Amino acid sequence: MIREEIIKELPYDKPFMFVDEILELDDDHIKGAYTFKKDEYFYEGHFKDNPVTPGVILTECMAQIGMACFGIHLLGDNWSKDEIAVAMTSNEMNFYKPVFPGEKVIVVSEKVYFRFQKLKCNVAMYNLDNQVIAKGVISGVSFKKDSV
Repeated sequence: MIREEIIKELPYDKPFMFVDEILELDDDHIKGAYTFKKDEYFYEGHFKDNPVTPGVILTECMAQIGMACFGIHLLGDNWSKDEIAVAMTSNEMNFYKPVFPGEKVIVVSEKVYFRFQKLKCNVAMYNLDNQVIAKGVISGVSFKKDSV
């Protein structure tokens, strides 16, 4: 599956999709980007007169690129948006810098393992100055939708 097709296969849509492009992809890593628009819904009130991207949204962005997109790639021919679902099962994240409205981020995810339909990755988010914004570990699983 090509990079653009993977993004179309994601089970997300606006206003909760945080993937603009996949920059690199192979069986061991993925690198993708997202620009946080100035009018994103979560900036209203977080924080008053000084909007900052919430950590949970940064984690979600890292999970969408570093786990969901990567997992769809690794599943290959076994992926079917109509039959298979993906879900984050755990994360451990550390935050180092804020992300402000209009800022573009780069997410890099490296596979720790992919077995028994479970993917575990080391992920990091960078700003355009290549400074670490956040890093940690994310795990997720794929499963048949009718088995829920």
